[in-house]
Amino acid sequence: MCTNIIFRSCKKVINRPVSPFLKLISQPFMDTAELAPSAPVTEPKQEQEHWTEVIKPKTSLLDLRLGEVWRYRDLVMMFVRRDFISTYKQTILGPLWFFIQPVLTSLIYVIVFGRVAKISTEGVPPMAFYLAGITIWNYFSTTLMSTSNVFVGNAHIFGKVYFPRLTMPLSIVISNLVRFLIQFGLFAAVWIFYLVKGNSVIQPNVYAALTPLLLLIMALLSLGLGMILSSMTTKYRDLGMLLGFGMQLLMYATPVIYPLSEVPQKYRAIILANPVSSLVETFRYGFLGAGSFSWWALAYSLVASVVILILGTIIFNKVEKSFMDTV
Repeated sequence: MCTNIIFRSCKKVINRPVSPFLKLISQPFMDTAELAPSAPVTEPKQEQEHWTEVIKPKTSLLDLRLGEVWRYRDLVMMFVRRDFISTYKQTILGPLWFFIQPVLTSLIYVIVFGRVAKISTEGVPPMAFYLAGITIWNYFSTTLMSTSNVFVGNAHIFGKVYFPRLTMPLSIVISNLVRFLIQFGLFAAVWIFYLVKGNSVIQPNVYAALTPLLLLIMALLSLGLGMILSSMTTKYRDLGMLLGFGMQLLMYATPVIYPLSEVPQKYRAIILANPVSSLVETFRYGFLGAGSFSWWALAYSLVASVVILILGTIIFNKVEKSFMDTV
């Protein structure tokens, strides 16, 4: 009887679950079969990672990384929309300023330079003459002024996230192109009005088809100069203040408010040294038949724009690596 009681007690003890502590103590006394190492657990192979962006410490100074810019084309369009919204968000007239600004400027030029200063417009109605010069000049000046402020004006964005820096000036070129098309529509309306009215002085010709080429040259020129000035203003802020004054002087060195034929022969070479002069003259000559046209002058503007763009690219790529230390 005692044996049965002892047996039942031992059975209860054996059937109880063993605590982890007892397992740890009894581990040296376990059978060799139980101590045999288990098969190694094979971890699933990690898939090879594919990076969509690789930031390199050194790149060529002439590398525009256009493929990288193309992948960020949605960002470029977002910057274009931002330019429109931020410019006219809290205005009463909004986009109507696209039309008001060139019209008011042309009227002032008609009064000051046409009636008071008596500057010739070669027989072309003054409103059409000045509006043609202002339309093509505004695209160049606005693009250059905006591009020259890329680093300083957007330092808070560049310091937080990486994206191709070239997307910012390219978005400025595109957004100002849209503005040019709107103002060109205003010029076309005035131009058609004088054509329907029967003005015999206005004689458009086939050179008006060169307008896309003129815009391309102006875009390259303003982009190159803008990148140079933007890179330099990160260290020398005085250039930003000097640029506004310099653009006004440059306009007077460009046949915007006067025809090239009114410039004395000894000063004409100086005016033609300005790459924008032949572009304005070609635009006006193509639509109004006034002014002059030269393939050599146009080729000079194209070559000068390409050279300035290459120089601007070198400086821009060099400064973008360290501009956050000086901006």
